[in-house]
Amino acid sequence: MSPRRWLLADQLGPHFLDDDRQPVLLIEVSELFRHRRLHRQKAHLILSALRHRAAELGDRALLVRAGTFREALKSVDGPVEVCHPSTRATHDFVRSVPGLTVLPPRGFVTDRADFAHWADQPRRGPLRMIDFYRHATRRHGVLTGPGPTAHGPTPGGRALDVPPAPPIVEDDIDAEVRADLDRWERDGVRFVGRDAPRAHPASHAEADQRLEHFLRYRLPDFGRYGDVMSAEDPVLAHGMLSASFNLGLLDPAVAVTRAEAAWRAGDAPLDSVEAFLRGLLGWREFLWQLYWHVEPARPDTGRLAATEPLPPWFLDLDADAVEARCLADVLAGVRDRGWAHQAQRLLVLGNHALQRGWRPAELADWFQRCFVDGVDWAMNTTVIGLSQYADLPRVDTRPYAVDGRYIDEISDYCTGCRYQPDRELGDLACPYTGGFAAFLHHNREKLVADPRLAAELAARDDPQHREAVLAQEEKRGSNPP
Repeated sequence: MSPRRWLLADQLGPHFLDDDRQPVLLIEVSELFRHRRLHRQKAHLILSALRHRAAELGDRALLVRAGTFREALKSVDGPVEVCHPSTRATHDFVRSVPGLTVLPPRGFVTDRADFAHWADQPRRGPLRMIDFYRHATRRHGVLTGPGPTAHGPTPGGRALDVPPAPPIVEDDIDAEVRADLDRWERDGVRFVGRDAPRAHPASHAEADQRLEHFLRYRLPDFGRYGDVMSAEDPVLAHGMLSASFNLGLLDPAVAVTRAEAAWRAGDAPLDSVEAFLRGLLGWREFLWQLYWHVEPARPDTGRLAATEPLPPWFLDLDADAVEARCLADVLAGVRDRGWAHQAQRLLVLGNHALQRGWRPAELADWFQRCFVDGVDWAMNTTVIGLSQYADLPRVDTRPYAVDGRYIDEISDYCTGCRYQPDRELGDLACPYTGGFAAFLHHNREKLVADPRLAAELAARDDPQHREAVLAQEEKRGSNPP
């Protein structure tokens, strides 16, 4: 009897099956939604994607709804196999199930053994993403050889005049999911964020359409606008594809090939294609490999001794309580869409938490629960090890702390905001500018090794000004700015 392939909720694309005849197992465990307060749209997307996959596969798929995975597996006859899970907890579980075959990982480009060989080289030193990215491009033959001689023009300005992405039309499956979630809420299951029509793909076909649209219309400007933030356009050059990759709906190897093809065809400039590939072939692969290669640390405080709990307004995504335009806009985006792009996550959300001394592990949990693409293997490193400058052995990182002036340079948020980005003191002082100065003073001894921050510290050597800033920001604390 051919083994039945158990597809986990982040293994829903065709590349997780070997052929079109293989029997499939899908398991929906409602208790998982009771243990953690997930974003309502994230819960909807997970259930919708599972059920859409079951509908696509028809009679090949067995969809089991149970209280626990172990309970569900006991109800399945015959041999079962599963691809390597993406979390340590699930991996430990599947290895504990008698007779369950665990296959090698899928859904990533770089093999774990290849990463280990690279990472464990003598004299390697701290692990850096850019070094790994260069290794990966050479190892997989990406962007090698001569490219095109010319590209089409890149438009100027900040607004992107591109056609809207292919619409996502909810169907009977989504209606069923919404009814179930409504019933669960009546039964006491708690969610965060607002419900809304599904905005992210729940099938490979939907995800592939979104990828094609991004490659054709947004990739050409990705290098220019990837780190730009705008209240007028929360998407800009981004494809909002991260949830599709993390659900396993898209194969990153295929996306890498298609992005490179766009460059070779002259449809996208090299800087844009490289910016996209650094995120997909670089950061995404690097984070996954680090999760398994380095024992993840989840420190309560981290190397900066951050001890403050996340405040209720932040936990509840209460953007209306916030006056700082950048933070209000990004927090509202999380509340309304369960998504923000990387610059918003690092420079607005993570930056604010870092300046206020919030506990890194709590922040990582918040990101994982509140973002539709939130996964443990990514959030552990990006939030704890990168954004919050907390403990992560062998990985080279730096604090992602900036002031309001930098946010003003790369966004339109400061226009119309009640705060002034160049002011550290007073009623109009930007909470990011005053917060950045206080952060520097609080952590002076731990930051002098960072050349950029050491220079910032040297520019703030007036003792009287320092004490005024510290007093102001201590009074502000973790209240909504």
